[in-house]
Amino acid sequence: MSTAPASKPTMSPAARRTALMGAMFLMATSAIGPGFITQTTVFTVQLGAAFAFAIMVSIVVDIAVQLNVWRVIGVSGLRAQELGNKVLPGIGWFLAGLVFLGGMVFNIGNIAGAGLGMNAMLGLDPKIGGAISAVIAILIFVSKRAGMALDRIVVLLGAIMILLMLYVAIVAAPPVGEALKNTVMPAEVDFLTITTLIGGTVGGYITYAGAHRMIDSGTSGPEHVKEVSRSSVLSIIVTGIMRILLFLAILGVVAGGVALTSENMAAEAFGAAAGEIGMRLFGVILWSAALTSVIGAAYTSVSFVTRTTTSPAVRNRVTIAFILVCLTAFLLLGQAPQTLLIFAGAFNGLILPVGFGVLLWVAWRRRDLLQGYVYPKWLIVVGAAAWLLTLFLGWNSLASLAALWS
Repeated sequence: MSTAPASKPTMSPAARRTALMGAMFLMATSAIGPGFITQTTVFTVQLGAAFAFAIMVSIVVDIAVQLNVWRVIGVSGLRAQELGNKVLPGIGWFLAGLVFLGGMVFNIGNIAGAGLGMNAMLGLDPKIGGAISAVIAILIFVSKRAGMALDRIVVLLGAIMILLMLYVAIVAAPPVGEALKNTVMPAEVDFLTITTLIGGTVGGYITYAGAHRMIDSGTSGPEHVKEVSRSSVLSIIVTGIMRILLFLAILGVVAGGVALTSENMAAEAFGAAAGEIGMRLFGVILWSAALTSVIGAAYTSVSFVTRTTTSPAVRNRVTIAFILVCLTAFLLLGQAPQTLLIFAGAFNGLILPVGFGVLLWVAWRRRDLLQGYVYPKWLIVVGAAAWLLTLFLGWNSLASLAALWS
């Protein structure tokens, strides 16, 4: 007997394409947040052109993870925590707790990032900019057609980020040949950098953002495997394109002899590449990245504490409350305290091996949860190899927690 939801919304092919594109960009733009921009900038300054190899490896691993996550969730029609509870009662709620707490802390940081983006873009006070951004996110979920609004806004902002980043990357005139050479013959290999990139792209709530959005929009079941697989790969490719363009923009500035020394090296690099316009463009990119991360974190975190049978109206009200709590914390604190962010990062490191391990077990041993679908063995093998790497990430996260208590 099928364990998937009894009924799914009927959708036209055009509506399904829009929903899948929305799911794809929700995952991609959730990964592209303020931390993504800072992280990419710092690693480019540290490694130079050799960072290209780390980006390439991380994209390959991220695809292996997302192919499995989207396929298991998409075929089963059940969310990650629901699958977890069917495999081992209670583990799904443990996973949900980690995602929800981590998502809430990171969302305070995302709102802070949106405030800084509006400050760079328009000169607004960061607290006012953060509050305005949070209200914009809330308005999306107030809409009676919140699902469609969500899909369209993340696609629009994702496209804006990529186009603006492309412009800055061209203006910065990076040594593309050197970057291409280092993609396959790196001058330096930093494994910790690679694992950090993977954790930042498919860690925590980000792992499930697109897949949960996909089944909420009505696309699930074995008959949609090809669409699901294609969307999962494209979501990582979109994220990879953004990271590559940002890398090239920063590399062009560094290779040109500019020493980035300020606390906000990304903003400094954009200013060096394109002057005052560059600073304003950085503000637009940072704001877009932060706002889509606010939306993605809220949507996905709430999807872990509600069920597939929960009505969209109830889910939207809970999502609005989630954003309001994060906004209140931001206004009181000014930003997410560094210690809390480290804790949330550690949660992300634990979420990946636990949640991904559950999904791989379903793929390998629980065909009953996949509506009889025969899961490709090669994909399980690829997933298992990626899962071993997530264990390393999890171990690093535990070390971060231990350091906080020492």
